[in-house]
Order: sequence, then C-alpha cells, then structure tokens
Amino acid sequence: MSTPTTSVTPGEFASVRIEKGARDPHVAQVTLIGPGPHNGMGPDFWAEMPRVMAELDADPQIRAAVIAGEGRNFSYGLDLVAMMPQFMEFLPADAAPDASRNERILDFVETMRQAIDAVAAARTPTVAAIQGRCIGGAMDLISACDVRHGAADSTYSIREVKVGIVADMGSLGRLPHIIGQGLTRELALTGRDIDAQTALRYGLITHVADGPDSAAGVLDSAHATAAEIAGNPPLVVRGTREVLNRGIDGQIYESNRYVATWNAGFLASADMMEAISSTLEKRPAEFTGR
Repeated sequence: MSTPTTSVTPGEFASVRIEKGARDPHVAQVTLIGPGPHNGMGPDFWAEMPRVMAELDADPQIRAAVIAGEGRNFSYGLDLVAMMPQFMEFLPADAAPDASRNERILDFVETMRQAIDAVAAARTPTVAAIQGRCIGGAMDLISACDVRHGAADSTYSIREVKVGIVADMGSLGRLPHIIGQGLTRELALTGRDIDAQTALRYGLITHVADGPDSAAGVLDSAHATAAEIAGNPPLVVRGTREVLNRGIDGQIYESNRYVATWNAGFLASADMMEAISSTLEKRPAEFTGR
C-alpha cells in the first residue's frame, strides 16, 4: 500500500506556493496551485501540507497565514484522477477474505488526514480566503482554519456523498462546532451547494467580500484580518487558540478515528466505483447499495 508521496525536493512544493511578508512582514500566504485542475488535492497536497505548516511554524517572523486558491476557484477538493492509482490498490483481487486490506485503508486515510490536521494543530493562526467553488476536501481544509472569509461568488459543498465516500478528512468532526448539527447534516447528506450569504448566516464564513472583483476583495479582507492577528502578542494568540481548541479536540479526534474505521470497512464499495466512473464519464450515477 502506498501513501501519498511527493518527488519535490526539500523547500519546494508542487501543490502550494508560499509567499512571506508580501503585504505584512508577519503574514504568509499559502496559495493552492494544484497541480490538478481547479487546485485539486492530489498526492502532492496530502504529502506536503504537514511540511508547509511546519515551515511556517519554524519561522519566527510569521505570526499568521492566509490560505487561498489560485484562479477562479478555491479548490474542487480531492483530485479523483490523480488519486485513482492509490484507490485502485484497495479493490479486492479476488473473493478471498483479506483483513489486511482494511488495515491498509485505515492507515491510508489517517495518513492523508494529517494534511488537514496539520493546519488545525499548527502554532500559526490561519485565515482562509475563499473564491468560487469550495468542494469536498476543500471544506475539510477551511474547517481546520481559524477564520474564513468568502467572496460574493463563493459556494460551499460537502460533496463526498456524491462520490460514494463518507467525508473523512475532518469536516464532519469540525463543522458541527462551526455551523451546528443542522446545516452540517443537510450539507453532508445531500451534497448540495450553499452560497456565500447562506454560509455567512450560519457562521461558516465571517465576512463576504462584495464589489466588482470580490476574489481580490476577499484576499484583501483575509490579509487584513491576518495582519490584525499578527499584530497581537504571539504567546497570547497561541494560548487563546489552544484554549479554544482544547474544548473540542477530543471530540474531533474521536469523530475522525471513527470515520476512518468506517471507511476502512466500506470504502472499496461498488457504489464508490460507480460514483467515480460516472463522474469521469459525465453521466448520472446508478447506486445499488453494494
């Protein structure tokens, strides 16, 4: 079983671009750049994000970070095409029982999720700047950020149910603490989109950038908030985040461990393969419950 890997040399990243001090000497910008379409999260992203956050934490000049997406969309989430070779490893070669396959799935899910957990656990506070589509794994990512700002055109979707997967990168554990059980359940069970104003109303985002270029506006507002955070005493900011996180860390850990175990038992289903095939073939899926 192979886990997400990257061929990029130390100090370089294929899935993100890091800019430090461009707008404020104590603020970094981490921009999702793919390499999949619409900043899709492929093997590079899952392997690199823990290293990205560790680099920011190790820099004494960086006191906050903005997480953004390049282009029209923040991110379409999981890059199914790029991840397909690894998913295919989990399909049974024959009908013989093989519990080790389920263990490999569990390890794979837990390894991938370190990319999202690294954002939540980092010492560096994060502000997400979201434009366009924010789908699936991208929702996991922004739910791990401290603050979220959205452009007027931004939309949000927990899309995993549409591709035969129980969302397992942290959104089901974190979002109830942000937007409540009601909206979390509606989004997770339907896979539908919500717009920026709905996201604002429920507290998923705290600011909507309007105007003729709201994508630029949301980046401006996110940087302004990050600079405001960075201007406060770093130890106090860190302590405030740790106190806030401590109240929910245990619940999130239990949720994440449980969903990883669930997917270890059920991920390699006929419905998941049908969801992926129908997505790639651009046709309606026909689910059978198998």
